[in-house]
Amino acid sequence: MSKQFESVFDAIANSSEDALNMKLRANLIREIRVMVNASAWTQAEAAKQLGITQPRVSDLLCGKLSKFSLDALVNMLASLGKDVTLKVA
Repeated sequence: MSKQFESVFDAIANSSEDALNMKLRANLIREIRVMVNASAWTQAEAAKQLGITQPRVSDLLCGKLSKFSLDALVNMLASLGKDVTLKVA
């Protein structure tokens, strides 16, 4: 019988803590991507708005989770004027 996982992150992570961290980073990246796409920014324009380089924007839009910390992603959202709320359940 094969093991079932709640998410792909649970399947690939070494621990439940790592899986949670990946899920949170993926959610933040998704929010940033939605905002960049809605604004129809080029990668260069997005880089300026986010305070990062264009190659980092490329990594972000490609969903390269391992290249971004939670802290960095929260800072990017703050630079776009967004608040990030944490809920512990």
